[in-house]
Amino acid sequence: MKILGIETSCDETAAAVVENGTKILSNIVATSAEMHAKTGGVIPEQAARQQVLSIIPVINESLVASRQSPTTIDAIAVTVGPGLIGSLLVGTETARTLARLWKKPIVPVNHLVAHIYANWLSQPPTTQPAEATLQALLAGNHQPPTFPALALVVSGGHTDLVLMAGHGNLEWIGGTRDDAAGEAFDKCARLLGLPYPGGPSIAKTAMECQISNDKLQMFPRPMIGEKNFDWSFSGLKTAVLREVSHRPLTISHSRLAAEVQEAIVDVLVEKTLRAVNKFKPKSLLLAGGVAANQRLTEKFKFGIGHLAFDIDFRVPPPKLCTDNAAYIASYAFYNYSPSLWQEIDTRPELTIVGQV
Repeated sequence: MKILGIETSCDETAAAVVENGTKILSNIVATSAEMHAKTGGVIPEQAARQQVLSIIPVINESLVASRQSPTTIDAIAVTVGPGLIGSLLVGTETARTLARLWKKPIVPVNHLVAHIYANWLSQPPTTQPAEATLQALLAGNHQPPTFPALALVVSGGHTDLVLMAGHGNLEWIGGTRDDAAGEAFDKCARLLGLPYPGGPSIAKTAMECQISNDKLQMFPRPMIGEKNFDWSFSGLKTAVLREVSHRPLTISHSRLAAEVQEAIVDVLVEKTLRAVNKFKPKSLLLAGGVAANQRLTEKFKFGIGHLAFDIDFRVPPPKLCTDNAAYIASYAFYNYSPSLWQEIDTRPELTIVGQV
């Protein structure tokens, strides 16, 4: 089954064709990040205007790259929420129009849950040498994650921890009470004078720090000792503001960036691994833009090894962590519930356990 995925929840305009929920035939993303970098963040109206210009060319490029046509596409999947209302409308109205013209079923997609399905996607064989591909097959890396799974979704606007008993069977067990991890990265980066987007800027700057990670204890780890699976990052932002305001010249930017990164990563890993210990899932899945942070992956691997957890730990490649349409199509395959084009509507307020 070949599904055309469409994703326009924020500032990216993305289209992809995925076969049977795993094989990426094409994955095209047009981003306006450079435009938003000039203003230090996404301006919703500007993002939506750019998406209006990009959406049809991106879909056409996706079809051409996948060597597909409207006649060979079996269904259309589109993000209906959560996200920016103007951006979501660009995607949903385009998908509705194509579904009517092409006479194809349309699948509404929860963007947050779809992030998790980046862990079900396999890369095209041409992206790896034959020997590496063979080794991956022998290692069993082509196999999908096993349920029950614990998934940590960490993106720009959301931080959620969910248990997955199966496709479409999610239980929310924790999340942020204020700023999401991605927001904390962005806001702290702005305080440090680093460019947007903040997460990659902090990660890159932190690599220049010469101090060992175990000595990075300048900033608080909010709620790390509480017996729940919730997070709070607003206090960390305040601590960074206080440090920058009071002692702007005494500590290097690389040290401050490393301190911020370590504080965010510490609480994410600590509480997630507590959930692993309590619920005993077979798989641990990272997803969302912040999942591309290499220090986060390193710390998870260290913690899993230190605690001797027998668990299948999955992290998508960085290009599948950030917003794209491939995981939108994958979600639609595994949660196939088509609607009529007239029934599709935007849901900007959607939560990770909200029904589409």
